[in-house]
Amino acid sequence: MPSAPIHVGIGGWDFEPWRGTFYPAGLPKARQLEYAGSQLTGIEINATHYRLQKPELFRRWAASVPDGFKFAIKGSRFCTNRRVLAEAGEAIARFCEQGLTELGDKLGPILWQFMPTKSFDPEDFGAFLALLPREQDGIGLRHVLEVRHESFRDPAFVALAREAGAGIVFADSDRYPAIADITSDVVYARLQRCREDVETGYPPEAIARWAEAARNWAAGGRPAGLSYVTEEQPPAVPRETFIFFIAGAKVRAPAAARSLIATL
Repeated sequence: MPSAPIHVGIGGWDFEPWRGTFYPAGLPKARQLEYAGSQLTGIEINATHYRLQKPELFRRWAASVPDGFKFAIKGSRFCTNRRVLAEAGEAIARFCEQGLTELGDKLGPILWQFMPTKSFDPEDFGAFLALLPREQDGIGLRHVLEVRHESFRDPAFVALAREAGAGIVFADSDRYPAIADITSDVVYARLQRCREDVETGYPPEAIARWAEAARNWAAGGRPAGLSYVTEEQPPAVPRETFIFFIAGAKVRAPAAARSLIATL
C-alpha cells in the first residue's frame, strides 16, 4: 500500500540551548529557521498560541524552508483556555483570518491544545468542534485536538472527533492521557519523554519503535501496543503523519528528531 508523507520535527526554532548543540556555532539567529528546515521536515509554531502574527511573517517563514516541509500551527489560547468553549467562535475566526494561509502548501494542521484542568463536556466540546472552519481563503484547514484530562478517554469524545474530521493528538507523556484512536486523515503525535542523559533524547530502541509506528500510520495502519479508547478500526488509507519531539529534556529534541528521520 502507498504511504503518505511523514513529517518529523520540534516545537519552535529559537531556543538558546540549541545554539552550539543543534545550530552551528556562529549561525545568525535570522538563519535558524533556514537551518532547521534543512535538517528537519516539520516544525510546530508556538508563537501563534500567544498572539496573532502578520501575514508577511507567515510568507517569510514559508520562504525559509524547502518544498515538502510543513508547519503545524498552535491554536490561540484565547480560543481554548475558556470556561465555555461554545463561545469561542469570534476568537477562532480571528485566529484563522490572521494570514496563516500565506504558508500555502507548507501549512500543516492547526493544533488546539486544552488545559489539563479542562474536562470533557460532550455538548460544549461538540459545539467547539462545530466552530472550526474547514477552509480559509480557499485553502483547506485540518484540525487536531490535544486534550490533557483523563475524562477524554471516552468513546463519546472519539466519536465527536471522528464526526468532525478532527485528529486526536497522541501524547507520549508521563503527565497526560494517551489516546491513539485515529479519527481523521491526519495522524499527529507529540513525544514528550526526551532525556538529557541520552544523546538522541530517546534511546535507539525507542526511536526504532516510533519509526515503525510512523510507517504504520502513514500507510493507513493502526499500530499495536498503543493506548486506544475504542476497538474501532479506521479505514486503511494513507494518512499524512506528524511527529514532534516536545517537552522533556528540550535540549535533546532536535537530536531525537534527526535520529527518527535517519531511521525512517
